[in-house]
Amino acid sequence: MQHTLSPQSLQMAQTLVRMNTVSANSNLQLVDLAQAHLAALGVKSRITWNAERTKANLFATLGEGKPAGVIVSGHTDTVPWDGQAWSVDPLSATVQNDRLYGRGSADMKGFIAIALANAKRFLEGDAPFAVHFAFSYEEEIGCFGVRELIADMREAGIKPLACIVGEPTSMVPAIAHKGVYRYRCCVRGKEAHSSLTPKSVNAIEMAARVVGKVRDMAEDFERSEPRYDGFDVPFSTASVGQFHGGIADNVVPRDAEFRYEFRDLPTADAKRMQQEVIAYAGSLEPAMKKVAPDAGFSFDTICEIPSFLGSANDPVTRLAQRLAGEERTTLVAFGTEAGLFKNAGIPTVVCGPGSIEQAHQPDEYVSLEQLARCELFMERLASTPEIG
Repeated sequence: MQHTLSPQSLQMAQTLVRMNTVSANSNLQLVDLAQAHLAALGVKSRITWNAERTKANLFATLGEGKPAGVIVSGHTDTVPWDGQAWSVDPLSATVQNDRLYGRGSADMKGFIAIALANAKRFLEGDAPFAVHFAFSYEEEIGCFGVRELIADMREAGIKPLACIVGEPTSMVPAIAHKGVYRYRCCVRGKEAHSSLTPKSVNAIEMAARVVGKVRDMAEDFERSEPRYDGFDVPFSTASVGQFHGGIADNVVPRDAEFRYEFRDLPTADAKRMQQEVIAYAGSLEPAMKKVAPDAGFSFDTICEIPSFLGSANDPVTRLAQRLAGEERTTLVAFGTEAGLFKNAGIPTVVCGPGSIEQAHQPDEYVSLEQLARCELFMERLASTPEIG
């Protein structure tokens, strides 16, 4: 069924894209707009804040009094565009060649905009369940905001039937993705003149041994981990993304730091992977401490985004297929908030407009055809008689 994107949905998408909600910035301009838009329809919003009250989540129920409900979930933050070669202003929300260009157009303000623009439809629709809007902050840097949103929802006794996370899947329901676990390792050694190395502990060299361990694990995953067909890379991965250390060529470095990540299959155990790294580092410490008692390793968690594993047989997956007019399902390589909703006991699927191939890229865009498909998805949700 062909559907033409409504002017109000396009206007809302352009309005949201023009807001600079890079994760380092506040998202309150967007949250305030959404809250005011819903308030004009008589819908109250629940707001949860970060510690500094510079960012917020919004949770709203459309169809108060109906049993349970389906969450329509999206994150309000975007990645930056520093150093990227854009041909249009990233905040221009330019429409050219039936595409909406701008940072966040695909990931994932287009989805949020379609939901907001169709809020009245959810209020007037005859679906027997409520629809919940859940818009979060700081997804791009670790899915931090949604944890507060889920905790608040649980505290309020809200128990949704299902969740649809609108990340860009080209409107094909996604039933699995890998997790993303990132850590920082800091190494404390003992400095010395480079002519006196036996009296020192070289922090870079000790760090390099642990980096080598991460690489060995990555090779072992590729060599022997059971495959999970459907992923572009059908095994877990490990990689080091940053390394810092040293002050001069002739000074044995006292300090070093590196960052690394695991992207684990839904069938793997990322926590066990991290414990293996910590255990290996611990095995190096006795020799280090013989030279300098305060030498050693410390680890900090940057983010832990759990993997997501649903099923083609889940009622929420069948619902998404019906709404999207899709018989297919897919797996995606990128992380989302879906695993957190699923771990909170809420059946979840990932389905939204646009492609991840455009997300985070220069000249990010979402096609108007994809936004129209998403709008039809929302229209069908407002009138669907059941979940599944």
